[in-house]
Amino acid sequence: MTPYAPLYALHLLAAVIWVGGMFFAWMILRPAAVDTLEPPARLRLWLSVFKRFFVWVWLAVLVLLVTGMGMLHMGYSGFEAAPRYVHIMMGLYLVMLALFLRIQALQLPELRRAVESENWPAGGEVLGRIRRVVGSNLLIGLALMTLVAMRPSF
Repeated sequence: MTPYAPLYALHLLAAVIWVGGMFFAWMILRPAAVDTLEPPARLRLWLSVFKRFFVWVWLAVLVLLVTGMGMLHMGYSGFEAAPRYVHIMMGLYLVMLALFLRIQALQLPELRRAVESENWPAGGEVLGRIRRVVGSNLLIGLALMTLVAMRPSF
């Protein structure tokens, strides 16, 4: 096993945790919550879900950064020598990080305030905006994972 292999494995695991978590939330948890919970309970559920999931996202963000930089320097001796798909991967990582930070820093506190004040319509509106950002991030993450799996030579 090369020194590159553990970095690659950790990198993949971090990506799967982040993107897989968004897929689960979007495709499974949200529809189930809408079908079974009234808005107050649903909004409280999402606050609890975000609190737990975002710990894992932060860990994934850090692991992706550290392992990505490690693999970049081990495999290509720097950014300039890396293939274009690696450049795209790094750029999309930054886009995904910015969208996550938008939720974490701006929208989640707004949702928390709405739930604490029991302003369910406002909470539902904020949750809808969070859902759209997560959906965008999910699409970017799925496209990114597909691109990297194909390793195009353009």
